[in-house]
Formats: sequence, structure tokens, C-alpha cells
Amino acid sequence: MQCVGIHCLVERLINLQEMPSANSSEPSAERAERLRTYLRAECVVVYKTKEDWGGLSNMAGGYSVTINGARILTSEALYQACRFPHLPSVQRDIIEQTSPMTAKMKSKPHRANSRPDWDEVRFKIMRWCLRVKLAQNHAEFGRLLLATRDRPIVEQSRKDDYWGAKPSVDGTELIGENVLGRLLMGLRQQLLEDLPDNILTVEPLPIPDFKLFGRPIDTVTATTKKLSSPQHDLL
Repeated sequence: MQCVGIHCLVERLINLQEMPSANSSEPSAERAERLRTYLRAECVVVYKTKEDWGGLSNMAGGYSVTINGARILTSEALYQACRFPHLPSVQRDIIEQTSPMTAKMKSKPHRANSRPDWDEVRFKIMRWCLRVKLAQNHAEFGRLLLATRDRPIVEQSRKDDYWGAKPSVDGTELIGENVLGRLLMGLRQQLLEDLPDNILTVEPLPIPDFKLFGRPIDTVTATTKKLSSPQHDLL
């Protein structure tokens, strides 16, 4: 029987969550089976942040979030900081960057010291980051998600065909697992079907050491952002 509505969304997200990450030791043939091919002309393509769909990117500015009273400028910085719950100073260094690319680069020297279960939990953390972005930027980010209508959302990448998809030789197709794009599509469906309270409130993940600056991450709500202080007051 074909599933419909929010129950179908949950089933799809569970199936996606169980996929091995791109860093796993699975045989390449098995991973190749998960690659998807998208026709560029039929998709919403997320590539450069200044383009029409750039706000869907984790690198996009203008969608700050607030966690435990600390203002974080992009979902990229939030995601990278979540690698290091045991290293508050590294989290601060990432979060205080004004550029999302610089925030990402600040995490690179420490990645060998990421939380030990990073490959197992990074999907859940990415989904949580996107939900927080929507909860605290509901009007604009929600509008952008709904403007994609029912088209596939694909993040184009030159190197990463796990979170995104790589262009074919002639550029007419995008090929990859497109996990980020699929998460965005799931979020779009939730926005269409779920209750507003469920969209505007995001519970902390039930995983070990889900912390920011040594403190367990609290429930995030749309109103949390309005009560926050500038990030430099908290770092």
C-alpha cells in the first residue's frame, strides 16, 4: 500500500537515515546503487548563494539561528560546531567567524578529533540544523522552500556526491546521493503537512554529548531567536 502524507515523510526519512555515509567502508558497487540521476532542467539546483535558490544552501547568509543564547550566523557554522561538543574552544572559533566558508575551514584542522560517532550521527545533526534554520527563519526560508513547489531539490557540488550531486560531462544531469537536497525536500513536505507548533519547535537530538560550549543544547523555538544577544557578547 502506498503511504501518504506525514507518515510517508517519516518512512522516507527513516530509510534515508539508515543509509551508510560516504565515509563508510561499504563496497563501491553498493554505494553506486544509491546514486541518483537528476535532469538539471527539471530541478531546483542549489549552487551559488547569490543565485535564486541560494538561500537553501547552508552557506547562505541572512538565516542566523540562536542556540543556548548564542547567535550563529549560518547553518553551516552550526553543523560544523556540532562536530566538537568536547572542544568548546573549537566551537567558539568556528561560530565567531563571519564567513560560512571560513567557519568550515576552521573545523578542518580538528576533524581527526571530531566526536567519535560523527559518521553515524551527522545525518541526524544535519537534519536538526535544517529544522532549526526553518524554525527561526520561518517566513523567508519557508517561503523559499514552498516556492520550489514539487520539483526535486539538488545541491550541485564539484566534489561531494554524498550531500550533493556532481554534474555530468555535458552538464545536463546531476548525479549523486543528494542527501542534503532530499532532506530539504522532506522539510518542504513537513512544512506543507505538519502542524505549525511542530515546525516552530525543535527538540534537542537524543544523542550523547549534544552540547554547545559545554552545556546540553536546549529546545529551540522561533521565539528563542528574538530573545538572544549578539554572538560576540557570549563568546
